[in-house]
Amino acid sequence: MKLKIIVGLGNPGLEYQKTRHNLGFEIIEALATKLTLSFTKKKLEGLYCHGKYKNCNFILLQPLTFMNNSGECVKKFVDYFQVSQEDILVIYDDLDLPLRTFRYRLQGTSGGHNGIKSIINSLQTEKIKRLRVGIGCDKKFLWKQWVLQKFSTQEWKNYEKLIPEILDSLLWWIESDNFDLVMNRFNKKTL
Repeated sequence: MKLKIIVGLGNPGLEYQKTRHNLGFEIIEALATKLTLSFTKKKLEGLYCHGKYKNCNFILLQPLTFMNNSGECVKKFVDYFQVSQEDILVIYDDLDLPLRTFRYRLQGTSGGHNGIKSIINSLQTEKIKRLRVGIGCDKKFLWKQWVLQKFSTQEWKNYEKLIPEILDSLLWWIESDNFDLVMNRFNKKTL
């Protein structure tokens, strides 16, 4: 039976919780909670759990290699579990998308995001499905400062409103082999 991997990008450690750069971790943890799963397994430089949804098997993965080396962990999981690259989805924060928006993308460059850049380099392909979640960018800050800031209380409340829609879209992807359908259905969604 086919196995899919959903990778949430972020940095391990309490000091990074609820920072903009850890949005991938936050979303994948919310998905695990929705599916009554927990990240109890540690292997190959990643924290992960197995799940099943509508007869589809999947792994939720948080690389523990820090953002800029995420590809090392992802490559090890792909090789160990013999997962096809078409069955990988990466969730990460995106400065180029406005707050409270998300977009699926079939492939492309890293767009300057070091986590996805590391994965592209490790897997040697830009054909990686991804879910980009907008964090916007305040021009008063350097981007390196912006991504490591914690969300304000109001910003986090706004994300909590968006997360159920994101989780629904992820469940659609888990059970579907039609990524175009997922993109068409969810890419226009904003709150």
